[in-house]
Amino acid sequence: MSLDTPRTETSAERLTAHEARQRLEHERASRLTQLRAIGEAGTGAEEQSMSAHKDTIRRVLAEVDAAFVRLQDGSYGICRSCSKPIPVERLEILPYTSFCVPCQRSAA
Repeated sequence: MSLDTPRTETSAERLTAHEARQRLEHERASRLTQLRAIGEAGTGAEEQSMSAHKDTIRRVLAEVDAAFVRLQDGSYGICRSCSKPIPVERLEILPYTSFCVPCQRSAA
């Protein structure tokens, strides 16, 4: 099934708060590890590329933090644009996303 195919989800097909929290914590830890590795790399000709990579990682960390807030307020897994549930497959791949695939595509 495609990630942008809408379907009716049962509670068994939704991520539990515990599962979502675990995925978000893993995502945060991975990104922080990447930032540390970049910081430990030497400077040189690749400095501009490293800076852009750091900015991307920091943006994702901000999205992860926002996802934790949505988890707390009960809006996690609901598209911020169309208010429909985000397919669990998409949340498994991108646990911090706040948009379903169709809405993400139309925003791009």
